[in-house]
Amino acid sequence: MIIMKSKYYFLYIILGAFFLFSSCKKYLDVPPKNIVNEADLFSNSKGMQLYLSRMYSQMPFEDFKYSPARQFFDDWLVTPGTNEGSSLGRDAGEAMTSEGWARNGAYWGRAFNLLRDANNLLEKLPAYKDNFNETEYTQYIGEAYFTRAIVFYALAKRYGGVPLVTSLLQYPEKDATALEVPRATEEETWNQVLADFDMAVANLFETSPVKGYANKYVALAFKSEAMLFAGSVAKYNTITGFGQKTKVRVIGFDPATAAAASAKYFTEAYTSANSIIKSGKYSLYKKKWSAGDKEAQYQNMVDMFFDASSPENIYTKDYKWPDLAHGYDSYNIPRQLMGGNGYSAGNCPTLDFVELFDGIDKNPDGTIKVWDANEKYILYDQPTDIFANAEPRLRAYVIFPGDVLKGQVMEIRRGVYTGSVAGGIAPLRTVNGTTNYSIGGPQTYNQTDAYTASGAFAGNKSLFLSQNGTTHEVVTLPDGTKMNGGGKNGPFGTSDLTAAFTGFAVRKWINPNLPQALVLEGRSEQSFILMRYAEVLLNAAEAAAELMLAGVSSPDGDDLNTVAYEAIRSIRERAGADPLAGISDIAGEQGLQVIRKERRKELAFEHKILWDIRRWRTQHSDMLNGFRQSDGAYYRGLYPFYSAVAGKWFFDAGFEEARKRFRLTEQEYYFAIPGAEVTKSQVIDQQPGR
Repeated sequence: MIIMKSKYYFLYIILGAFFLFSSCKKYLDVPPKNIVNEADLFSNSKGMQLYLSRMYSQMPFEDFKYSPARQFFDDWLVTPGTNEGSSLGRDAGEAMTSEGWARNGAYWGRAFNLLRDANNLLEKLPAYKDNFNETEYTQYIGEAYFTRAIVFYALAKRYGGVPLVTSLLQYPEKDATALEVPRATEEETWNQVLADFDMAVANLFETSPVKGYANKYVALAFKSEAMLFAGSVAKYNTITGFGQKTKVRVIGFDPATAAAASAKYFTEAYTSANSIIKSGKYSLYKKKWSAGDKEAQYQNMVDMFFDASSPENIYTKDYKWPDLAHGYDSYNIPRQLMGGNGYSAGNCPTLDFVELFDGIDKNPDGTIKVWDANEKYILYDQPTDIFANAEPRLRAYVIFPGDVLKGQVMEIRRGVYTGSVAGGIAPLRTVNGTTNYSIGGPQTYNQTDAYTASGAFAGNKSLFLSQNGTTHEVVTLPDGTKMNGGGKNGPFGTSDLTAAFTGFAVRKWINPNLPQALVLEGRSEQSFILMRYAEVLLNAAEAAAELMLAGVSSPDGDDLNTVAYEAIRSIRERAGADPLAGISDIAGEQGLQVIRKERRKELAFEHKILWDIRRWRTQHSDMLNGFRQSDGAYYRGLYPFYSAVAGKWFFDAGFEEARKRFRLTEQEYYFAIPGAEVTKSQVIDQQPGR
């Protein structure tokens, strides 16, 4: 990689909240009066706050300004959960295999710009050490290492081996060819991530001196996450390859060292997470939690994402209107609460995700039970009844049909059925007399016999729908009242994806107290929790399970099985999930799967699970509704219908009607290096096989 930067000062415009980074020509004797140079910035703590603010503004944090479709620093129709199976987004894109497809972006060039800032601080600040007391100076050095660790981590999980630029590259003082830095091996890259996190931990305060800065425990928490990724890749990755230019193993681990590397990284992940647990500085949020009280447990989990004083929060990204706000509410609010921008339901949880949770009646294969023994729909008095016993955590994350948000009942209804209920209601997705729940033929409800009055319904239209939010078929009910075919939030047909097209809407992160008049782009202020204690517990549990499977003894003398069990037990208790039968539930390969499932439930919609299933190397190969994602997989929805004759509700479960298909091949666990970087460099290799 060639870093082409003139000898420069860091320039900051004094007039605004933002400052401009530029360069000064050697022949200028007097710097402009409206800029601040390095000597000024490194002279006192206020100058350092400016410098660190610049670095933090570029950090690759995956929050409300991040979407896999549009990468970092955006916030346009953010859809956390898409392509991990937790949700589908109308703007997420079918067959999305990497970041930036919508903007053709890649986290590469900006990464090395931020690395330069960190390296500049590490190399230049020692000359100004006398301007600070020892603790201030040490914190600033720790911030630089933390920044570098985060950047290398963001690069490694996307690209594998990357150029390890750990010092300032001086141009034009040196010949350009001397500035070429080739990609390191993937193992060397992860070792650099580990080393930088260790230096950050060694230098940072135990408490952040300024809100938003890192501290020792923030670094330990991110280190545990990064080392889980490294250990998983070393263990589960099966593809490897060498660069054509340098012959360096730029992706994958050497088979001769992979097992040892995996054990090392899992050990580091475990010790980092367990040290946070033992510190006692953090705890699970349980301010409103009450044993056996599902309503209290639900409200507790809603509140935990909005309570700035939560003892669970380890690191948050804070927002405040008008200087820095986001649009999560505007983009994801249910349609009936739509704000003035006209966006809604951009992120719709899948039935596949909902089925992970306890307390739902299920078939032997784990799918939700909507038919009785005679394959006729089960009838419910209210649409919420099907989820009456579901664990409260699910209700805190997902809006069910008929649930309440902001004092309004959420109308999620696919259609109204007017046919006979004598002998039960048979499956609706019947076309030409054949029940069709496969992908091969028509599957939308406006093609069914009940809707088109065909087959067994010849001449007797029994299903009434709404095609969108304004075009409705209206049914007169037995009591004389009228009901639209579709609810206010849909789900409507494939022509309208601004409604709950999977039958669910996302609740997690939606501000329940934001007035509807303020549901606008760039008006939301809730903080994004980048790291919380629940994840640390999950990291400790998974790392402990991996070490037990590898036959590695406990690095700190604690019983690994007990650590893992207590972590999962406490998370499930807070969530209102069914209790584990015993400590044996966390043992062996089966125990590892229990831990992974708990991660998928607890951390959904937090930009975590997509990276988990990538590091586990399961995204391409796991069977999903009869398909592998390497071939293209479909997710499912749950569709509520009202029976006008029975005055009751029933649900149809099947593939979501928009037929969003997601594909990912094994090769695509590694993102392609930007072509321009490869073309212009003598040493930067493209991913093997690309």
